[in-house]
Amino acid sequence: MVFALVIAAIIVALVVFAIWQFNRLRRLMVNVDEGYAQIEVQLTRRADLIPNLVQTVKGYATHENAVLEAVTNARSAVKDAHSVSETAAADGALNSAIKGVMIVAENYPDLKASANFLQLQEELTATENKVAFARQYYNESVRALNTAVVTVPSMFFAGIAHASKREFYEVPDESHRLTPDVGFS
Repeated sequence: MVFALVIAAIIVALVVFAIWQFNRLRRLMVNVDEGYAQIEVQLTRRADLIPNLVQTVKGYATHENAVLEAVTNARSAVKDAHSVSETAAADGALNSAIKGVMIVAENYPDLKASANFLQLQEELTATENKVAFARQYYNESVRALNTAVVTVPSMFFAGIAHASKREFYEVPDESHRLTPDVGFS
């Protein structure tokens, strides 16, 4: 009788442990999905600010069509992205295009002083901070899930929970990886 109770207690403990591991992996997957959704929300917000920025710059810099077209194309790519790598690539292209607009703005003092342009610039900066935070949250969630999927004991429950390693969010911007050219004269 006592032996049967001990065996039953062990079985119950193993079942509870398995359920806990399963639920833990599922929660980690939800966190990753939530993190990616937050990136998409912030990128959409930033992309929604782009038409206003383009219109403001157009009013001052009518012959800068190539820069403005690059921004419009990059914005479309962000909206059309469906995977983490596509989103990251489109995000990188949009960052470069926005930098191009800001460089153009440097050549137009009236534009830089425009209240509308300054407000858009401030909103873009705030949104970029939110995008950076969302990327960080997503990558932390991916790290936690990927670690759980490859470590004992949760790796034994990954298949049951349909949990697998996920891709980190990396913006493929080669300019951040280049060695800066520093010269002393």
